[in-house]
Amino acid sequence: MAAKRGDRVAPPGRPGGWEARFATSEAAKGWEELCQPARSNTWEAWVVLTERPTAPENPARQHRLRGALATRQVGSRSLLQWQYEVTAGGRIWYCPDPERRIVWIVAAGPSHPKLTE
Repeated sequence: MAAKRGDRVAPPGRPGGWEARFATSEAAKGWEELCQPARSNTWEAWVVLTERPTAPENPARQHRLRGALATRQVGSRSLLQWQYEVTAGGRIWYCPDPERRIVWIVAAGPSHPKLTE
């Protein structure tokens, strides 16, 4: 969906960096819900995801998911799935596509995902 009047302006991709895109409409909605209570933490997550999505500086906050959640189909591709802990409950699940240098945000939200409980 194209941006319209009154929408937030997304920052452009950093030259040489990764581009962040939403894989689903639900992920976009969850991102907005996460930004409300945790704007600075979500900003920090965005920086990490677009600069070093697969090289965690803090493995407790950013790591690959395991088991049935280890990979995810994004379009026609099977990609590794990662998690970034934004707050105690808020999470971002994402799939880096190294060939295209795109980080696909597949889920985001201010509460802990039910699939990992």
